[in-house]
Amino acid sequence: MGKLFFSSESVAEGHPDKLCDQISDAVLDDVLRQDVHGRVACETYVTMGLVIVGGEITTRGYVDIHNIARNVIRNVGYTHPRYGFDFQTCAIINTIHNQSPDIAQGVDKGGAGDQGTMIGYACSETAEFMPLPIMLAHKLVMRMAQVRRDGILQYLGPDGKSQVTVEYDDGKPRRVDSVVLACQHTEEILDSTKDFITKQARQEIIDNIVHPVLNEWIDKDTKYYINETGKFIIGGPQSDTGMTGRKIIVDTYGGMVPHGGGAFSGKDPTKVDRSATYMARYIAKNIVATGLAQRCLLQLAYVIGRPEPVSVMLDTFNTSKIPEEKFIAAVRKNFDLTPQGIIRTLDLLKPIYQKTACCGHFGRSDFSWERLDKVRSLQKELS
Repeated sequence: MGKLFFSSESVAEGHPDKLCDQISDAVLDDVLRQDVHGRVACETYVTMGLVIVGGEITTRGYVDIHNIARNVIRNVGYTHPRYGFDFQTCAIINTIHNQSPDIAQGVDKGGAGDQGTMIGYACSETAEFMPLPIMLAHKLVMRMAQVRRDGILQYLGPDGKSQVTVEYDDGKPRRVDSVVLACQHTEEILDSTKDFITKQARQEIIDNIVHPVLNEWIDKDTKYYINETGKFIIGGPQSDTGMTGRKIIVDTYGGMVPHGGGAFSGKDPTKVDRSATYMARYIAKNIVATGLAQRCLLQLAYVIGRPEPVSVMLDTFNTSKIPEEKFIAAVRKNFDLTPQGIIRTLDLLKPIYQKTACCGHFGRSDFSWERLDKVRSLQKELS
């Protein structure tokens, strides 16, 4: 395969799009706490001083949209006007309405909540069965948040982004070629020109965020790009609008494989955009964990109102030890791919979703779709 360079990015919890994802999923969680049969398709929009929460909710519970949104904004870290957005003073507009009865009549009998294709993927290059570039990018923004919350670098703000370029040789990750970080900060670390952060602050960011995460992957030739415009004081909704569902590549595999197209946040698990993508990841991860393939992509396709997928496609990228048709037969035999079956298998009617809304939906052990409880049964089936 030769040498190639692959890059993936992640965004911090205070990024405007991720702020919206977290609000939408917090609304979903609140519905599920009160009503496991509630239906939610919630989207959020933020801009300077304003939050708009809209979409469709059908539930027997009461959802305090204003309180939920303010709590998310506060917990993310927008607690002071110096960040350009403040949980206490921002305006919040609620435009929620009921789900269409035309959709409900198909979903209520167990059918999929929409048409579409859903992609799951796993590979053997990391302990998480994820591509290395996206895992490192996520870990950088996790570390960024930890450093800010623990007061290690007190000048950091909630907004930020990361990007990691990994050098591959014959399909194996060898080293990190470059690291990009954009960290929102206060004015105290600007140099005398007021146009650039100081060299000291740049080195502090490298020492406290980059090195603890990437230590084993960096070398003397690794390049660092830290706040390359010079400064990043104006961030969050003050600098850019945000919307639910605009970071779908960040949410999945960092661009390493195709994406099905649908976003996740704010959607209850009857929406196969979300639940079937989780199921596809669960299946792909268990297949790779059998040792019978180094990479596995699984595509599921659904039609609205129908329970069974219209197609199941699997690709191991020529890394399989057995014919791919055997994998597909084993998938159909060992996994219930209907929306109700997926919800039951992965236990998806719990308020677990706000945690998914930042740092990726995959590669984190606290989610049910990351379990490896089907490995032995698949090995037996495929032996």
